[in-house]
Amino acid sequence: MSRNARDPRTLLRSAVAVTAALALTPALTACGGSSTADSKDSTEKVVTVYSADGLKGEKGDGWYDKVFADFTQKTGIKVKYVEGGSGEMVQRAVREKTNTQADVLITLPPFIQQADGKGLLESYTPQGADKVNGRDKAADGRWTSVVNNYFGFIYNKKELPEAPKTWEQLLDPKFKGKLQYSTPGVAGDGTAVVIKAMHDFGGKEPAMEYLKKLQTNNVGPSSSTSKLAPKTDKGEILVANGDVQMNFAQSRSMPNLGIWFPAKDGGRPTTFALPYAAGLVADAPHTENGKKLLDYLLSEEAQKQVSAVGGGFPARTDVKPTDANAVELTKIMTGVEIFEPDWADIDKNLTAYVDAWKSATGS
Repeated sequence: MSRNARDPRTLLRSAVAVTAALALTPALTACGGSSTADSKDSTEKVVTVYSADGLKGEKGDGWYDKVFADFTQKTGIKVKYVEGGSGEMVQRAVREKTNTQADVLITLPPFIQQADGKGLLESYTPQGADKVNGRDKAADGRWTSVVNNYFGFIYNKKELPEAPKTWEQLLDPKFKGKLQYSTPGVAGDGTAVVIKAMHDFGGKEPAMEYLKKLQTNNVGPSSSTSKLAPKTDKGEILVANGDVQMNFAQSRSMPNLGIWFPAKDGGRPTTFALPYAAGLVADAPHTENGKKLLDYLLSEEAQKQVSAVGGGFPARTDVKPTDANAVELTKIMTGVEIFEPDWADIDKNLTAYVDAWKSATGS
């Protein structure tokens, strides 16, 4: 079922990167009122977040940078931040199940569903979750989207007069060694390549036939989607995958980046939602602090910063930004058909789809 990009909800990824344990340590201010006891530690004023990349700015100017600093100022709770690919963050949390380190996990679908299936998440409905569209949260409260986002591709505007329009154009020999996408099954945005190809080409087999042909031009695997943008901006490659929020934010310092959405020859450009979904980690060391952070991420104050600061789309349907970024994002999404993946099927068959991709591409 398609939704037109003009829908109010659209007014408004990822990668086994070298995991950067980036502790955010903004100045703390006194917190009024008494502290709430955590499940394991009643005194430590800290919350640890494991997240897919894209929301923290490389220059400290991202949405996470802003909202984590504001959260610390308001509560006195320091945010410890660990970043990596969607799949890598889930895998790390699985390895740590006997000695849980994370309090909050934020990742892209289908990996948030995977985390739930592995028993990593605890039910908690953050304040403001009632304003989040039902398709963007779990019915049992195990995860809730905090930033909406969409899958996309990028191109070098300086080297290419206009963006490619179709998947088939990417098979042109001029893209040999000039095209790259992140690894499916490892990166959220890499997995999205397979999901979109299966939708656009009408199933697994025709999608794999296409991706096999595309491999001739592909530079090769990339563990990090976010690392492809600088390469595209510099002209080392001309086309790469990504997502709207991350690439729009990166374009502030990478002027040659353009965002586009491939269509099958003769069809319309398509995309689908790839929200950053957050869940409370089961048996976390600082459960109450994790709840407070989830509440704040969905607060009106934080949600109003999603587009203006983060270049993304608010998860709350009642927050309708009108800032310059929101206007530009609406233009980017205009005319793009938005489809709804069958996440239950993808979660169940993800390994099979990734194995099919590996077989088709020789990866």
